[in-house]
Amino acid sequence: MCYDICFHTNILLTTEAFPALIIDATLDHDSLVHVEGHRLPSFYTIYTNDNTPRLTTMEWGVDPLYISDPKERTSRRTGMLNARSERILDDHKSYWYRIKDNRCLIPVTGIYEHRQINGWKNKVPYLVYVQDAPVFYIPGLYQLRDEVDTTTGEIIRSGTYTVITRPANTLMGNIHNSGDNKHRMPLFITPTIAQQWIDPSLSVTGVREILNYEMPSEQLAYKTVYTIRGGKARPDNKEKNAAWEWPNLPPLGNDNPLNTVSQQSLF
Repeated sequence: MCYDICFHTNILLTTEAFPALIIDATLDHDSLVHVEGHRLPSFYTIYTNDNTPRLTTMEWGVDPLYISDPKERTSRRTGMLNARSERILDDHKSYWYRIKDNRCLIPVTGIYEHRQINGWKNKVPYLVYVQDAPVFYIPGLYQLRDEVDTTTGEIIRSGTYTVITRPANTLMGNIHNSGDNKHRMPLFITPTIAQQWIDPSLSVTGVREILNYEMPSEQLAYKTVYTIRGGKARPDNKEKNAAWEWPNLPPLGNDNPLNTVSQQSLF
């Protein structure tokens, strides 16, 4: 699944793909080397309003508005970080079907994922990205909510979103090779498809075609990194998305280490 993303560039690059993009005046133009979904963070989101693409921030993890208790809604959001592409159009009982027309994009420079190596204590962390793309877009769904400020009486509108995932291509299947949700990947798409995704006139057939799109493995690039969620600083003091060499790491498709020496913990 997709719970960790990277945005390590200038957010204004999004205007190259969306020249008519309106940027929220309150937006902070931050570079975010690592964003962890389970923290329910605010992150960049592009959606269409009044037929115009808009860049704003929403919180990761869709808010299930069918639950009345705010505390319970918040606790449920960690289970709504990702939406399986197979459920959006065909599972009429799912919440994703209910908000299927609320289509958005999540701009990223890469996503993090773990790979299991046989006999190793720690999984190997990877950063995966689209080749020659300073920024690319993952499709998502969003949910708007209106809340009343009990102090001022003002109605405040905010949004939450989910990242769409699909069955993994060969590359991602070899990296995301363990766990309950193994062999899945974010729905990587091209810039042209990204523009189509947030077009309000997109037909159901068009939505289905995008949900079924599989980016070829050769269009993706990857590198191993030191850690994803570990709090320990890197020995080389570089940023989290910098490459890190793991000794005896076998090539993708072979999960047996290159020798029998036990892996030493890096954490």
